[in-house]
Amino acid sequence: MPSEDVGNFQDLEDAGDYGEVQEGHIVIPRVDPQYLQEPNRRTSVAYNGYETPGTIVVDPYAKFLYYVEAPGAAIRYPIAAGREGRGFQGEATVGRMAEWPGWTPTANMIRSEPEVYGPFAKGIPGGKANPLGARAIYLYRGNRDTYYRIHGTNDPATIGNSGSAGCIRLFNQDAIDLYNRVSVGSKVVVRTYEESVAIEGYEMANRGQEMAPRHVDPAEVYAAVAEDQRRKAEYEAGF
Repeated sequence: MPSEDVGNFQDLEDAGDYGEVQEGHIVIPRVDPQYLQEPNRRTSVAYNGYETPGTIVVDPYAKFLYYVEAPGAAIRYPIAAGREGRGFQGEATVGRMAEWPGWTPTANMIRSEPEVYGPFAKGIPGGKANPLGARAIYLYRGNRDTYYRIHGTNDPATIGNSGSAGCIRLFNQDAIDLYNRVSVGSKVVVRTYEESVAIEGYEMANRGQEMAPRHVDPAEVYAAVAEDQRRKAEYEAGF
């Protein structure tokens, strides 16, 4: 069930769907055109899969996410896949959704990589400094959280590549677009590597590069959080 591009790419100097977005006190910057090289753009594609409309199909190897719109048609989003994203396969459902979600590393994350996650043990509230970005879609099996997420990112350079950590990430603009199309209960299908090769081809199933871990200074992160909270207070006060 290969996909075929049917959409037209805008000039890369034109931000198009990836321009600046303002939500309350938060301004999402436009995506730098260097990260939007084909096929790293949201586009409508012909889709010959068996999934029913409303299904999300994730290919963590080809670095694509498909939202099936109708029989034979889907929207394809470029994604980044972290270690957790490549360790999940099969089916799930959307169990929860959140706008500008907060993030706290799990006890296992802190235990396994204390130097990376320990400084963030108290969590990071939702906002531009948060690694989950503008939106998060939480996947469940039955009533159980799988801890697998589809979410935005504050690191657009990762899109189209693999990372050492994280689940499935989209440009914030795409995370918002997808969030507005799905609902709690939507079906999600995650491909295996073998399925990716069979459907997308060997070259596409191995696209992108393994990016080095990005070490973030906790002081910078929490300074950004403080600035975000200041802007929120001013916005709510009408300044």
